[in-house]
Amino acid sequence: MHCGNILTVDVEDWYHICGADAVADVPRTQWRVRPNIELLLDLLEECNQKATFFILGSVAENDPELAPRISAHGHEIASHGYSHRLATSLTSEEFRGELFRTGQILEDQTGQRPIGYRAPQWSLSESMPWAFEILRETGYRYDSSLNPLPFVGNPSGSRIAYRLEGAGQGLWEIPPLVAESWMCNLPVGGGWGFRFFPLSMIFRAIDAFNADAQPAVLYLHPRELEAEGPRVALPFFRSFYTYGRRTSAVLRLKELFSRYRFITIKEQIDLWQRAS
Repeated sequence: MHCGNILTVDVEDWYHICGADAVADVPRTQWRVRPNIELLLDLLEECNQKATFFILGSVAENDPELAPRISAHGHEIASHGYSHRLATSLTSEEFRGELFRTGQILEDQTGQRPIGYRAPQWSLSESMPWAFEILRETGYRYDSSLNPLPFVGNPSGSRIAYRLEGAGQGLWEIPPLVAESWMCNLPVGGGWGFRFFPLSMIFRAIDAFNADAQPAVLYLHPRELEAEGPRVALPFFRSFYTYGRRTSAVLRLKELFSRYRFITIKEQIDLWQRAS
């Protein structure tokens, strides 16, 4: 069993889809994030694994018992912003305000001040130095928003964790797992790719990272735990990119948990810093 891989969870509901028309006034009876998180918490406990949960501030505010329940299971609480708006659509003051609002909600609910941030849809880039400066100034220790994939990130970006320079100097950047191919980097570490590519291919990608003493960072949305859950109406290709096949990630997670050990991002950063 390998040590130090990382599972991250973007805690948002099925209707939080960047760039799609807003789903207005979804009634509480149609919210799905709570039961899916409960399912995941039970699975993590059963398999003795830990994860980092990037929680949307508006979700935590609407369900004040959710973040405390996650924290009580020993998982890391991190920030996913408040509104699920793309970071590129926010001014610097709006970005700072979302960080503060979400951080305060999560700290009030759990006693944990988040030290990690992930932008909705990987929407930070190194061309936005002000955002990393704000993260550093407001006490964050890491960001996990830069994705080495085409379309949603920089395919030439680093595939392994590294320390930022410039405005974000000192912050750790934690990119998600991708697999190299002759065509482009492939999203084997999460989203539709995690449920689409063969498990053997995902295992090879994780093993390659571990062979270089690097953690593989996977990511998950609560909606991926239920194959028949509600979906926002999207054009075909956008729908596949957002949702993938109508399959549940549960069986694949069980396979991963039987083969690898998962810790939180905070635990991994503490290990790196003690070793430096």
